[in-house]
Amino acid sequence: MKNISATLAIVWRIAIPYFRSEDKWAGRGLLAAVVVMELALVAIDVLVNQWQNRFYSALQNSDWDAFVTQIWIFVALASTYIALAAYKLYLNQWLQIRWRQWLTRHYLGEWLQGSTHYRMQLKGDAADNPDQRITEDVKNFVEQTLTIGLGLLSSIVTLFSFVIILWGLSNAAPLRLFGTDLVIPGYLCWGALIYAIFGTALTHWIGSPLVNLNFEQQRYEADFRFNLVRVRENSEQIALLRGESAERARLLDRFGFVIANWYGIMSRTKRLTAFTASYQQAAVLFPYVLVAPAFFAKKIQLGDMMQTASAFSSVQGALSFFVTAYRALAEWRSIVARLDGFEMSVASAVNLPAHEPAIALEVAGRHIDLAQLCVNLPNGTPLVAAKAFTVEASERVLMTGPSGSGKSTLFRAIAGIWPFGTGTVVIPEKAKLMMLPQRPYFPVGMLRDAVVYPAASGAFEPAQIREALLAVGLPDLAERLDEDGHWNRMLSLGEQQRLGLARALLHAPDYLFLDEATASLDEPSEARLYRLLAEKLPQATIVSIGHRSTLEAFHTRKVTLVKDGAIHVVGGERAAAEPSAAR
Repeated sequence: MKNISATLAIVWRIAIPYFRSEDKWAGRGLLAAVVVMELALVAIDVLVNQWQNRFYSALQNSDWDAFVTQIWIFVALASTYIALAAYKLYLNQWLQIRWRQWLTRHYLGEWLQGSTHYRMQLKGDAADNPDQRITEDVKNFVEQTLTIGLGLLSSIVTLFSFVIILWGLSNAAPLRLFGTDLVIPGYLCWGALIYAIFGTALTHWIGSPLVNLNFEQQRYEADFRFNLVRVRENSEQIALLRGESAERARLLDRFGFVIANWYGIMSRTKRLTAFTASYQQAAVLFPYVLVAPAFFAKKIQLGDMMQTASAFSSVQGALSFFVTAYRALAEWRSIVARLDGFEMSVASAVNLPAHEPAIALEVAGRHIDLAQLCVNLPNGTPLVAAKAFTVEASERVLMTGPSGSGKSTLFRAIAGIWPFGTGTVVIPEKAKLMMLPQRPYFPVGMLRDAVVYPAASGAFEPAQIREALLAVGLPDLAERLDEDGHWNRMLSLGEQQRLGLARALLHAPDYLFLDEATASLDEPSEARLYRLLAEKLPQATIVSIGHRSTLEAFHTRKVTLVKDGAIHVVGGERAAAEPSAAR
């Protein structure tokens, strides 16, 4: 019961925001219509149950006129049932797609808010494969929540509707054993209840491991698919290293988890299916066994017997809802657990600065100031410490140091996406910062959109984009702005870095941070691009990470990070500035 209560609480937390959202009236209206149609279908089942008594009685009495009348009544009931079932499915699917659309937008907004998606990776939370959780898990959650919810509602209403009929039939067809009538009020209802309790208990005992098995199956499937995508994305490096055999072995190893877990699901499902199939087949015969003695004793007619069997089947089916839907419930619970884990991971990443010592960001002043800053690794190990370090407006700063000294991580802290540490990063108000890594990111699509990213399509005129591409030395790409492509795969790393600098020229940031953003270019090309930045962005502050000595000519200050000493400030007007501690 604790597990059921916890699951229902999570379902309520995930589901209710949609029905309170801007689309609430459409969602509520569709849900109400589907519920009304579900209740109407149950009402038709009740009418069909009563019709069975009259129909079989007409057959037993050889009453032709009554037989024809009942045929026409059945046609009317069946036609209504078909129309309601069709439109219930249609409106149900309409509600599903609207709900899924809202929930997908909601999760995408939460996941891509600020640096949440990045912090989730840094924390190493259990919300693996967020792509699957936002696609398949959301789809299945909406679909199965409606299916199971409506199925449960139908079972409850069916139970209350037919238990009254079955109670009355119990009095009309008393239990008869060895030629003696036993007066047990509502014995058919009690028989259905005992049968359902017995079936539910055994079903849960047999099928409970399916919840964890389904959870693990979804995780293994998503992990296997994710690694297939990584092979596709890195196919060039794999081919150059002749790593196909290693990748095949690695992928088959991960696929082995899929297969092994699937065998576990097969074994458990076989047992569950064997029991539930036996349970359902026995349920067909059980009511006839109970009322047959009364029928052969001429206490009831064939119509009464058929109506009793139908009513018993409806009551037993309603009481056995968890038996028939157990596998779907197991899958649904695993989906709910995955979405709950995703929400918890998002919340943990969002609240990370509030719950742990974190680097504070302030908007003030006219310069970038690092005050008593200590940048740590996620496990708390100190990485970079800056006692009092300032980047003046329009400065050109070159940052050097051995690999692992924390240069790129310091950039991340300044950008506000690395929360681990203490101290303060002060950014001027309304200042535009742009970070260009060694391997820039370009979305799949038209080249013009890839260049201006993250600006919206159409934010820059085609002539401006062409001018920027020509300036950075990409004349061939200047005529391919409307071409679709996967630019990170189609272009060399040197071309990607030129394209990244073209993006910087278009956006004209106040502070441009270059994290080895020209390292794949030859020195003459690198020099031309730095002169281009000085010409096109004369007011911008540029902070570069690089290892080439030739870069010093294009910067007014040099900052060296060393693991066992200090950040040494050398060159320019601030050469005598007090060093700040670093690790």
